[in-house]
Amino acid sequence: MSSTREETVADRFDVSGVTPDGAAWLASAGAYPRSTLALWDERPDAPVVLPCGTAFDVVGAPAIFGRRMLDRLWDEGPGSGPVAAFRGRMLLFAAPGTAQRLPALLHWEEFGRTKAIPPLLCHGTGDAVTVPAPMGAAGSGTPSGCRWLVAPDTRHPWLPGPEVLLWAAVRAARAAVRISIFPPAEQDAKVYDVSRRR
Repeated sequence: MSSTREETVADRFDVSGVTPDGAAWLASAGAYPRSTLALWDERPDAPVVLPCGTAFDVVGAPAIFGRRMLDRLWDEGPGSGPVAAFRGRMLLFAAPGTAQRLPALLHWEEFGRTKAIPPLLCHGTGDAVTVPAPMGAAGSGTPSGCRWLVAPDTRHPWLPGPEVLLWAAVRAARAAVRISIFPPAEQDAKVYDVSRRR
């Protein structure tokens, strides 16, 4: 790609969104990176569909649970790679191979068989995902409903592996569980108004 093309792309991207290096990394996932960058040069607000498995895998979680995972990653862990929101799901970009390994780890930990962790959709080799447009601030809404929460900003972003995402999912599930020291009320139990004591 020529430096003229990079300058044009850089001029159009919002500073708080995807950087030119981040756009180059995303485009590298596709078979025709120059075509993707040319599209973004002409239409920087256009989301695209990119294949998983080479530059990144993607783990999709329901929005609320995904937000909890993201909070755990940033508050107690190593942080996250790029993260997007699309159609009520959180898309966590992960290291290639994560999509194959994470379901086995969840099953092994027995969280995959309980309702503590909702279904995580793992996209790897042979799958593709819709990637938000590079234009627009992180967290801003777009007509497509696809937006960046943590935008890619480098050609070689750190991407969490399956063990890190398992840790975040387990922590998010535990944070969601409310623990009470009182047993649940029995259906036919009598209730007494203790305020009427003498």
